[in-house]
Amino acid sequence: METKPSGEGTAGRHVSGFTYSAADEEKFRGVRRMKTLALALLLSVAVIYALATWAEHEGAGAWAGYVAAAAEAGMVGALADWFAVTALFRHPLGLPIPHTAIIPTKKDQLGVSLGDFVGENFLSSDVVRSRLRSVGIGSRLGNWLAQPEHADRVTAELATALRGALAVLRDSDVQAVVGEAITRRADAQEIAPGLGGMLERIVADGGHHRFVDLVCARAHDWLVLHSDSVMDAVEGGAPGWTPRFVDRKVGERVYRELLRFVTEMRDMPEHPARGALDRFLADFATDLRSDPDTRARVERLKSEILARDEVQDLIASAWSAVRAMIVAAAEDERSELRLRVRASLLSLGARMAKDTALQSKVDGWVEGAAVYVVTTYQHEITSLITETVAGWDAEHTSRKIEAHIGRDLQFIRINGTVVGSMAGLVIYAVSQGLGA
Repeated sequence: METKPSGEGTAGRHVSGFTYSAADEEKFRGVRRMKTLALALLLSVAVIYALATWAEHEGAGAWAGYVAAAAEAGMVGALADWFAVTALFRHPLGLPIPHTAIIPTKKDQLGVSLGDFVGENFLSSDVVRSRLRSVGIGSRLGNWLAQPEHADRVTAELATALRGALAVLRDSDVQAVVGEAITRRADAQEIAPGLGGMLERIVADGGHHRFVDLVCARAHDWLVLHSDSVMDAVEGGAPGWTPRFVDRKVGERVYRELLRFVTEMRDMPEHPARGALDRFLADFATDLRSDPDTRARVERLKSEILARDEVQDLIASAWSAVRAMIVAAAEDERSELRLRVRASLLSLGARMAKDTALQSKVDGWVEGAAVYVVTTYQHEITSLITETVAGWDAEHTSRKIEAHIGRDLQFIRINGTVVGSMAGLVIYAVSQGLGA
């Protein structure tokens, strides 16, 4: 009457989506012990029935009839429940009786039903919203983040995630993207009008005067230190037929005049050359903003500069510098980046713990995100359940389920034996009483 399920000795093996572990095998041994107990009880009532029937035929008295009736009903109850329990997992006695071996034969339908059940009762927007609303995520998250040890933990996790993300990214890919983005943005944006406006404001505010002062001072110092170089340059440009002493005199004269001019320009803020430079810069600023020819020249110069390999290498190397800076800041617990993130988390947690409006916003964001996920991907989630169950081996699925719930099911057989015996005794007693 008891059939040994196939698949013995599969403990620890991965079979069709299941890992049949030693713990499962131990549970199944418990199921076999309960089966033995239920079978022993059935055999006991069968023996009692045989003895009571024999005793009744031998004239042992009325009690034998009562015992035989109780034992007979107990056998019927035990056999009926054995059939019902066994039919869940296999064909009783190996006979292909209809509507038996329910779990192996209906496994796929059970998977579909389970997926539909989960989708309807756990993945509906109303269920998700009501559940999340009752949790009060905004308030709980605020109280949790407001504690320094939790803020430290989140900061450390964010730093780890940031380092991991930067490690995954290939520098060459990022450099290419950054270079293309900068170049494309620079090409698309005309810079001449902006430069003109900036230069116009600088000239109007006199911001260029310090730069002119610096250039004049440096030019004066250079001329003082390199007088021979200036005179040699003048002499070298003189015609070959002029006497050398004349060339020397001309060179000295040019040097003195040049030094005087630079010195006056350095020391006289109202020097005419400075005014001429102011007018030149103001006119140039106007041309940058409104003169088509000047603007076109600036754009060509911009394109030529961007196209140079040195500039492209500089743009590409910017990512390496930024990446190294971010990684170093993420690894250093006392870096400004991590300290600011930690302070921001503590501040956010304190606000969320007290500000009901902010809590409501956070709850709304979480609810909206969760509802979007479950409504958008509900079919994928339920399909995962259905397809996973469909991929399980029917025999081992039945065996694993039986290992987990079979022990309780054997109590049904035991209870069927006991309840059947009591019911048979009551029915026999009532029939005897009415017959008397």
